[in-house]
Order: sequence, then structure tokens, then C-alpha cells
Amino acid sequence: MDVIVGYTGEAAANLHGGYNDDRTARYTAQWALGTHLDLQKLLGWNDAEFQLLVTERNGNNLSNERISDPRAPQLSSVQEVWGRGQTWRLTQMWYRQTFFDGALDLKLGRLGVNEDFNSFPCDFQSLSFCSAPIGNVAGDVWYSGPVSQWGGRVRYNIDEQWAVQVGVYEQNPSNLETGNGFKLSGSGTQGALVPVEVIWKPTLGSEALPGEYRLGYYHSSASADDVYDDVNGEPQGLTGQAPKSRSSKHGAWIMGQQQLTSHHGDASRGLSVFASLTVHDKATSGIESFQNIGAVYKGPFDARPKDDIGLGIARLLVNDAVSKRQRQINQSAGIDDYDNSQYVPVQHSEYNIELNYGVHVTDWLTVRPNVQYVRHPGGVYEVENALVAGVKLQASF
Repeated sequence: MDVIVGYTGEAAANLHGGYNDDRTARYTAQWALGTHLDLQKLLGWNDAEFQLLVTERNGNNLSNERISDPRAPQLSSVQEVWGRGQTWRLTQMWYRQTFFDGALDLKLGRLGVNEDFNSFPCDFQSLSFCSAPIGNVAGDVWYSGPVSQWGGRVRYNIDEQWAVQVGVYEQNPSNLETGNGFKLSGSGTQGALVPVEVIWKPTLGSEALPGEYRLGYYHSSASADDVYDDVNGEPQGLTGQAPKSRSSKHGAWIMGQQQLTSHHGDASRGLSVFASLTVHDKATSGIESFQNIGAVYKGPFDARPKDDIGLGIARLLVNDAVSKRQRQINQSAGIDDYDNSQYVPVQHSEYNIELNYGVHVTDWLTVRPNVQYVRHPGGVYEVENALVAGVKLQASF
């Protein structure tokens, strides 16, 4: 039996710009407590395991309080661990079983979709470079941890490099509510989220430098509001009528991570690069696409072989139909003054950049100071670009 105790803390201070340039700092954090059981050792069940994880989030978010216009919140976040309610949640409670020497892999229980699909490391502090990109831009249907839902996935490992998997997850918005962190009933379920993914894990060169590439698609069977048309097929922004209801929502992704070099023959050190692209259903998605690209160098200095340096650049593109609807709302109201409280900010693209340095203090603690630059927070051109200083603590006890 393994005991899981983890802590992530993130501080951020606005150095310049943003919607509110009154300088301040905010801190947010997450505790993770749980256990992992090898059921083969405990019960004699071959190739079986169980995991339970409970999380608690607390604190405040600088993005909401300083960086973006409250009428058009930042599309990303300068503190990724904030969000989904500052509360306790059952984040994992699953059973996993493999068959045929690990070729067939089944996982069932309470899950976050990002555990298995569109998965990405979470070392940066900006949300644009952390966890599953799909969950960060299509969070109305894709629930990443700390939120969990009933679901399961089947994975088939074709060989050491190739795998395919499909999942089915409960589509239940009530799981997002702060008071439902431990809800186990299916009341409120509106449909199902079905992701499908192909995974390729090649190795590069004689040193077998690792890489991972993922191509996937998701479909949500829950009804979704059209972002432009009203119930009669006319522009919502002009008629003020309720949005048209669509029968489903979908999107796709491609992402990759690859180590390119070693450091003087040491493959645990060296340069790795990453990139991802997501695209979404334009009829129902506020964000049309997301792209990021970046690099991480592990062990840059011989005196600090376990430290790392990371740089990432991301762009979140707002759906043109959303921008058009926002302009129509302002036109219909006869408002063209951005400072008017009734004005609806028109959103376009938001860019996020982060440069960080991870100090490997001990085997259980990494301290990662960082500098972030947010261009057009919330995708709103009228909001001044923001410069943010941060520090992320990652502890696994």
C-alpha cells in the first residue's frame, strides 16, 4: 500500500498592466491525500490495482481580481491550481485491471478525463501549459481533476510504441457544484462524453530519447447552446432571444512531447520540446482553437543536475461568432463606450507566455519561480497586457 500526500501552492503578483493595475499578490493551493493499493499483493488478484484520492483547494486567483475585466474573464489563468470550486472533492476512486500481459487495460470508477486522455504534465504555473488542454478550454463538457465523474476507459497496447483507447464518462454538470464534491448519485446526468485517442511513443536516436504523441477526438451527447443563433435561427445578439439548443458538442486534438538531446551522454538531462493544438465545434464552443508550444531543459547546470528551465507560448482564439454576437449586443443597446458598465467586451485572442526555473530542493520538493506575460487578457484588446511574477511549490511527501 502506498500513501499519497501532495501539496501544490502558487503565488502570483501583478507587476504591470492588466485590467486593474493596483499591485497585489494572491495565493492558491491544493492538498491531495490518498492511497494506491496493489491488489495482487493484498488479495491475490492478478494485475489489479485500486486508487483513492481526495483533494482540497483554497485561496484566491490573481487572474480574476487584477488581470482581466470581470465582464470577460481571462481565458487561461496565471494560477492553474485555482478553479472548480475551493472545496474538498473526491478526485479519484478507481479500479484498474490488465489482461494478456498488459495488452488490454481496463479502468473503471470515479475519474477525471485528463488522467488518461489528452494528458499533459503540470509543471508550469500558467494554465496554458498544464494538464489536459481540452479541459482548460472546453471545461463545460470535459471535466479534468479535481472534478471526477463515473466513467471508464479501455486501452489496447498494440506494442511498446502504439496504443489506442476509448472512454465513456458521465456528463453531469452538477458534479461541478461546490457542494457536490463527494456526490456519487447520477442525478443531473445529461449525457455522456466519449473520447477516443491514438498514442505513439517513439524513441529517438541511439540513446532512445523518449517521445509521446497523441491524436484524439471527443463527442458530448449532452445538449449545448449555440453561441450565435437563437431559437428561431436568428442572431441572438440582435433579437435577445434564448440560444438555439444543439444536440451535441465535439472537438479534436493533436499534441506531442519529444526529448531531443541528452546532456553529455546523460539521458536524464537534456532538451525536450512540446506542442499541442485543439479545435472545437464552432456552433457551440466559445473558444475556436488553442495552440501552445514550448521547451524544457532538464539539468542545465552540472552543479544542479535535477533543476530545469521551461519556456512556453500559447494562444487561445475566441470563436468569431462569439465576437460578432458581442458586437451585435452593444449595437442593439446603442453602447459603444468600453467604460460603460453595460458594455459587453468584444473578445478575440489571448496569448500567454511563461518562463520558469525549477529548483529541485529535495526529492520531494521543487520550487519554481516564474515570470508570465498575458497579452490581451480575456481576448479583450482594451485591457492592458499584464506582466506577472509567480512561484510554484510542488511537494510530494
